[in-house]
Amino acid sequence: MVCPVGSPFRPDNVTYFITFSIIRAVTPSTSMLERLQTGWACNDSLLCVGLDPIRGRLPEVFRQSPSGLKDFCCAIVEACAPYVCAFKPQAAHFGAEGAEDQLAEVIAFIHQRYPDIPVILDAKRGDIGATAELYAKEAFERYRADIVTVNPYLGPESLNPYLGYPGRGVAVLCRTSNPDSGWLQGYPEDEPVYLRVARAAVDWNTNDNVMLVAGATYPRELARIREVVGQLPLLIPGIGAQGGDLQAALLAGLDQKGRGLVINASRSVLYAADDEQFADAAETAAKDARDAIRAHA
Repeated sequence: MVCPVGSPFRPDNVTYFITFSIIRAVTPSTSMLERLQTGWACNDSLLCVGLDPIRGRLPEVFRQSPSGLKDFCCAIVEACAPYVCAFKPQAAHFGAEGAEDQLAEVIAFIHQRYPDIPVILDAKRGDIGATAELYAKEAFERYRADIVTVNPYLGPESLNPYLGYPGRGVAVLCRTSNPDSGWLQGYPEDEPVYLRVARAAVDWNTNDNVMLVAGATYPRELARIREVVGQLPLLIPGIGAQGGDLQAALLAGLDQKGRGLVINASRSVLYAADDEQFADAAETAAKDARDAIRAHA
């Protein structure tokens, strides 16, 4: 399959301004799983590039620009799009700067320019009632994300508002990649929380709209999750700057078809260079990551 996109552009002045008023609509007949399958096939890739802009780490030309977060991320998207199955913007990196509108424009840019590449909004929302409904509305109506990360700590009722959106999906935190995650997720040893979440996710996945977050930093647990969930897709953080073992993660996490994973890399791609060559460096880092995944898959 070849993605129907134009050639990536490299503007002479990287402080370009991008605005899109037309946003691709996800049709109710297209499930989250089908969106992911299209993303995997589009570039024969399991790589997801996270968009986590930190103003102080951006190339100088973006640091003082009011639209710097958006412009930087759109340039990264252009550079990396030929090598990814998804993009994952991190909500707090925009919200802390009062740049929620820039986040919406980045997602709109991805949808307009690369309609076969799904967008995972990393927000890790978790609440109930009207608040959960509004978080779902924010993710899927304001930002037009395809998938949003959610925290299951408040139970299944906290997920229901998201699961009611046709064609959209959730990535449920299960066994996260951070060092302290085992404090709760690995307890008790005989039936740890992360396995209880994994089993529940299979039941929640009635419309191919649930995936799990499982870190590459814990390949043994990742293998147990794959055994429990079968073909359920897994979002895999922890490769790159967090030091997860790619080969071990692939061995533990690939499904029976050699797919089923969305392997995220953020800082190792975004900040591959901090000068005017940042986009070329990001492209090289994304290509190398995609090829490394291919070599071990």
